[in-house]
Amino acid sequence: MKKRYHVVIHGKVQGVMFRHNTAKMAEKADVKGWVRNTADGSVEAMFEGEEDNLAKMLSWCRKGTIGSKVERVDVTEEGYRGEFDEFHISN
Repeated sequence: MKKRYHVVIHGKVQGVMFRHNTAKMAEKADVKGWVRNTADGSVEAMFEGEEDNLAKMLSWCRKGTIGSKVERVDVTEEGYRGEFDEFHISN
């Protein structure tokens, strides 16, 4: 079943290759959407894909990259739209 998650990752997640590695992981997991830094120091992402693949993405986000320190991951499920053809890093 395809789903869509709006995700905000809090902690030390900027300046540690978090967005780059999120994009790499999304490609491996066949997840579409985007990831970006926010002004408050968190990282925000939109993930769309199969439920199992999204679970892999969320698990990865909770661990983060070497050098990151994930404190909290907020996940909001939204209605699947199928609006993305790929995964990209947004500004």
